[in-house]
Amino acid sequence: MNPLLLLLCATLGLCLLFAGAYALARRIDNYGIVDIAWSYAFGLLAAFYALAAGGWPVRRALIAALAVLWSLRLGTHLYQRVMGHHPVEDGRYAVLRQRWAANFSREMFEFFQMQAVSVVLLGAAFLVASINPAPALHPLEIAGVLLWLLALAGEALADRQLAAFKRDPANRGRVCDRGLWHYSRHPNYFFEWLVWVAFFVFALGSPWGWVAIIGPASILWLLLRVTGIPMNEEQNLRSKGGAYRAYQRTTSVFVPWFKRTAFHD
Repeated sequence: MNPLLLLLCATLGLCLLFAGAYALARRIDNYGIVDIAWSYAFGLLAAFYALAAGGWPVRRALIAALAVLWSLRLGTHLYQRVMGHHPVEDGRYAVLRQRWAANFSREMFEFFQMQAVSVVLLGAAFLVASINPAPALHPLEIAGVLLWLLALAGEALADRQLAAFKRDPANRGRVCDRGLWHYSRHPNYFFEWLVWVAFFVFALGSPWGWVAIIGPASILWLLLRVTGIPMNEEQNLRSKGGAYRAYQRTTSVFVPWFKRTAFHD
């Protein structure tokens, strides 16, 4: 199957998948499940490319394995978080309900469809690697695997540390400042972004691999400027007030780093 046909089939399939996710979200009245669908969709996309593309089988299997394992870990983590709070919806979607109140159903359906398109675009690394016929791994592909291992371990550790902190009733309303959270206000986001850098590095071992820069570049923009850190910080300021402001003054916003007192983000 040629690359263009692969893209078209992937886009159509994911649009249908997210239409189904939208129907389910309406039924249970919790649109936060789009995060779960988005996370699992990358594993499905990479597996589809691995099965349908014509590149070297070892490379196809390797990039698919990386994507599927990351997708399953993130998707399952989000499933537990979203459904653990159900029927209470994530605060970001409560904001969207207010913002789109005049035409909520149409706006939210389009939002779900945009998530489908974003998966295809961000998954460029999976496609270029899967169609590469070179019968050997490039050093950049090996470097990408090593970086992926580091990123996934860091992301999983940050998630576990935050979950353990929240499980303790004594920490209710307090700021998590333990482990990786001592060095970054959003270490989970940082390592999530590093996963995308790893996919990009892996893709650079293939022709046209540079197009995969859309992954880490887009994720970085989303995390720093749109739905990631800005909305999370606003919510933490509302719920934790002065304690979180003090945390902001001393702790790096994204890249894990030492505590500070003399400079600002």
